[in-house]
Amino acid sequence: SLAPTYGRGAMTNHWSDIANANLVLVMGGNAAEAHPCGFKWVTEAKAHNKARLIVVDPRFTRTASVADYYAPIRTGTDIAFMGGLINYLLSNDKIQHEYVRNYTDVSFIVKENYGFEDGLFSGYDEAKRVYADKSGWGYELGEDGYAKVDPTLQHPRCVFQLMKQHYSRYTPELASMTCGMPQDAMMKVWEEIASCSVPGKTMTILYALGWTQHSIGAQIIRSAAMVQLLLGNVGMPG
Repeated sequence: SLAPTYGRGAMTNHWSDIANANLVLVMGGNAAEAHPCGFKWVTEAKAHNKARLIVVDPRFTRTASVADYYAPIRTGTDIAFMGGLINYLLSNDKIQHEYVRNYTDVSFIVKENYGFEDGLFSGYDEAKRVYADKSGWGYELGEDGYAKVDPTLQHPRCVFQLMKQHYSRYTPELASMTCGMPQDAMMKVWEEIASCSVPGKTMTILYALGWTQHSIGAQIIRSAAMVQLLLGNVGMPG
């Protein structure tokens, strides 16, 4: 599902499976130094699977020192980088259509009273500073009780179109300015990630407390999950 999830600092897959990856993206962590035994599987992927290692980090770490490509980023701006990446994948049709149609909620139609304006979703109580009414965040249901879907992904309120609309604000220019990363460096990373949208090619993402221990840590990790779902990588070797 591309619906809201919660991020955790724990492992979400086996270390050894990283050996099957074609691309390894490290953000918010320094696995070579913090998890040297686990990082062995990244070196296995590079040696035996010709995997590429990309590190996006404010510091030039020991992980970055063995990367195929290192891109410095301004501290605390990872969410803008991920937002720009999602916009790039959607705008350039770098998603695995068969996968997202069958295994995510991109075709589900969201209720009419759902909205997002001036940085806030519908149902916000300004006095209490909480989302008091989340009833509009659900799916529109048919007479059979199941969510209505649009297999063509063209309905203006299907999850796919709402995602495109929401992430359109994360332009390469805005992401570059926010992250302090030149556009050419950012595009190089995004293009390599987008190459994993084809069947049989997968990326794995290594993150740690550099993602989880932000006030928006759950949202950063959710964005990574959405990227992997759009690429069709979840549940695949690597």
